[in-house]
Amino acid sequence: MKRIMQGFVPGFTQAIAALAALAALAMTAPLSAQETRIGEEGYESPPADLTQVDWLIGQWGGEGIGGAPAMESWLPPTGPTMVGTFVQQTADEDGAPVIMFTEHMYLMEEGGTLVLRLKHFGADLTGWEEKDGMLTFRLVAIEPCAAYFNALTLRCADASKPGEGLVAAVRMQSGGELSFQFTRME
Repeated sequence: MKRIMQGFVPGFTQAIAALAALAALAMTAPLSAQETRIGEEGYESPPADLTQVDWLIGQWGGEGIGGAPAMESWLPPTGPTMVGTFVQQTADEDGAPVIMFTEHMYLMEEGGTLVLRLKHFGADLTGWEEKDGMLTFRLVAIEPCAAYFNALTLRCADASKPGEGLVAAVRMQSGGELSFQFTRME
């Protein structure tokens, strides 16, 4: 069956292995206070626009999964869309840094609120989601220096110092969270 599935979905085995590794890390990570929020069934997203998340613009770096380096970057808005990328590194068999996976993100104004859409890509640029598929995170709450999407959080590490630190957290299907602490890269 695995061989048949590989014939139809390029990178299927790599994507499943990476998702399994992410789930295992999320389950073994110590749980601190939950960073993410979940909207109640049928919730309405609050009014918001990209000016409320302009503190995200720039390049951020820090420790990612398993303590390996990770980076996140956000460009200034182009019309109603901000484009972001995330890169998670790992080490190859010789200990040299290589890409584990990346994310391509759109933070968009839509219907008077914000929505975040993303796609994952393996190190070989094979998409994890179906060709036309993506993950969509609807806004649950917006606060000064914080945007809480359904199961995903982007916030300032210290609300009194916007632009100095970024916390990005995502709730995994297992119920655990992956949380990243970034500092601004020069």
